[in-house]
Amino acid sequence: MSEPVVVGLDVAKATVDVAVRPSGECWSVPNTDAGAAELVARLRPLTPALVVCEATGGFERATIAALATAGFPVVVANPRQVRDFARATGQLAKTDRLDAGILALFAERVRPTPRPLPDGAAQLLDAVLTRRRQLLEMLTAEKNRLGFAPKPLHRGIQAHIRWLERQLDDVTKELAGLIEASPIWRAKDDLLQSVPGVGPIVSSTLLGELPELGTLSHKQAAALAGVAPLARDSGTLRGKRMVWGGRASVRTALFMAVLCGRRWNPVLKVFYERLIAAGKPKKVALIACARKLLTILNARVRNNTRWMNPHATIQYSC
Repeated sequence: MSEPVVVGLDVAKATVDVAVRPSGECWSVPNTDAGAAELVARLRPLTPALVVCEATGGFERATIAALATAGFPVVVANPRQVRDFARATGQLAKTDRLDAGILALFAERVRPTPRPLPDGAAQLLDAVLTRRRQLLEMLTAEKNRLGFAPKPLHRGIQAHIRWLERQLDDVTKELAGLIEASPIWRAKDDLLQSVPGVGPIVSSTLLGELPELGTLSHKQAAALAGVAPLARDSGTLRGKRMVWGGRASVRTALFMAVLCGRRWNPVLKVFYERLIAAGKPKKVALIACARKLLTILNARVRNNTRWMNPHATIQYSC
């Protein structure tokens, strides 16, 4: 049997470098609509089993959309995972053509599972969430600068802070409008916000950046959000369990929700106090509560049910 064809795409601002395995064929097309059409036309006779590219901050969107529309199985891989794979194969040099070859080899050896790509509405929601985070970061930076800047600079910094605050209000309203305009998102938002500790920002973050919520097991959801404890054992060494990786923005939103939920959510309150009484550090207890909260939210969305009385017979496992 012949080996299945896999394709690696290294997407830059101006060009898309293409590598095909096992043939070793390579070429380049412009990163334009015409280039995407040419890429689809050249790949169609090859019937690739998998097409892999890296997330590049948005340059890859048009190409990926064209490939997905044409019916190709596409995976947008984590750049760090691909770079680690390249180092493991001994490939330290880095050029666009070499990167495309590494992506094709990654597709051939690792075989990541294709997932449905977000539609236009989901991409817009994610973009608005990203813009809101950017405004918050700039606002925090300007407020920090204000405390150390000489007095002649205060007026300009304060004017910029006021402008950023107005922009933040506008983006927050736009975020609420996007959710309100979609019956599906509106229903999920209602389910999520029915859980004590979850507000509109946490809910919109989960809708936009964890769209798989409700379709995963509690362990898969925890790993995807980066709140699953990972072992660090080797030989006779038994290290502490740690959380890392996953989607940082989702983990941050869950952590902020838990800071409120440990006081007002009866399930999280009892769970947190039990962990503290057992001698767990506060940060460990908060992360454990974040995982429990995610388990609760995942069950709410999967079962399409609102928050229930904590004294009911349903129990939530962490």
